[in-house]
Amino acid sequence: MRYYIIAGEASGDLHGSNLIRELVKLDNQANIRCWGGDLMQGAGGELVKHYRDLAFMGFTEVLANLGTIFRNLAFCKEDILGFQPDTLILIDYPGFNLRIAKWARKNGFRVIYYISPQVWAWKENRVKLIKSCVDKMLVILPFEESFYRKWQYPVEYVGHPLVEVVDSFRKQWENQPSPVPQISHAEKPIIALLPGSRKQEILQKLPVMLAASRYFPQYCFIVAQAPGLESSFYQDLTAGYPNVSFVSNQTYQLLLHARAACVTSGTATLETALFGVPEVVCYKGSSLSYQIARRLIKIKYISLVNLIMDRLVVRELIQHDLTVENLRSALSELLENGGMRQKMEQEFLELRALLGKGGHASANAARSIFAFLSTGDGEIKA
Repeated sequence: MRYYIIAGEASGDLHGSNLIRELVKLDNQANIRCWGGDLMQGAGGELVKHYRDLAFMGFTEVLANLGTIFRNLAFCKEDILGFQPDTLILIDYPGFNLRIAKWARKNGFRVIYYISPQVWAWKENRVKLIKSCVDKMLVILPFEESFYRKWQYPVEYVGHPLVEVVDSFRKQWENQPSPVPQISHAEKPIIALLPGSRKQEILQKLPVMLAASRYFPQYCFIVAQAPGLESSFYQDLTAGYPNVSFVSNQTYQLLLHARAACVTSGTATLETALFGVPEVVCYKGSSLSYQIARRLIKIKYISLVNLIMDRLVVRELIQHDLTVENLRSALSELLENGGMRQKMEQEFLELRALLGKGGHASANAARSIFAFLSTGDGEIKA
């Protein structure tokens, strides 16, 4: 069969590459054309556009690149028409992919969405658009099934693809020394600092983390440097902290060796939990951004760990609560309270079992897609 897959970010490239590998196992005649990156291309997809040409973050940047965005949309539609796929598979990236889904549905293409937009957090009215133009939705968070159910829209939970990513890394690295001396040869136990990927958010959170490090001279604090940010940025911030260093492109190696972690909200909280590392979740934005987010985002917790488990598993220090004293106290509990550590580690095992769903998400998704297309269930809806 002919598959056209669209991913617009680095994470989509990773999960798309694993999906492609599983599809090829099931369909030895698979012809896959894709938007993504090097990983999807390496897995066997014919790469049309790299996500580096698609990722525009923030209101100002999007406005400045509207012409490019509209040209990409037009080109994508022409390319799909030329390829005539049996199905279009969309991976997250809702700003672009939902526009393509609406167009594809009108033009008679079957549309499968893998990794739902986070409509449960905000822009819930997007569900109406999804219902009208997506033939099959595969979700990766267990609570998304019940969320869509209230909209009378059946979806399929396939597990979270990060489980297999972390499992694969563990198998590769767990019995090998880390190539980074600061990690593998640290003279003190390590606390990982994951302050985010953008300068603005790092400048809000990392100084608080660094100030808290002064209370723990018996530990080595290591900052995970974000891709694309220069080392000098971190050197300036960490200067004057003798027990703090930073590493680049080694986040998973860092988590493999960490005793505890301070983690910004987002996917990193889930990755840290899957490595079994007790964590404190830290979030702080500008006052205006925080006030806007409070009004727009309708969720009980900010951490994916707590959202998935539907209870407070990891402590969240948000905005005004993210102070040096509160972080010092939270870290002390993680490091010194054996009962708390054990309870959190046990809940992380429950989380992993829930997200594994008896297998790996990529294989589950590929089987569902192949069955949907092969059995006639994938007929275009009237």
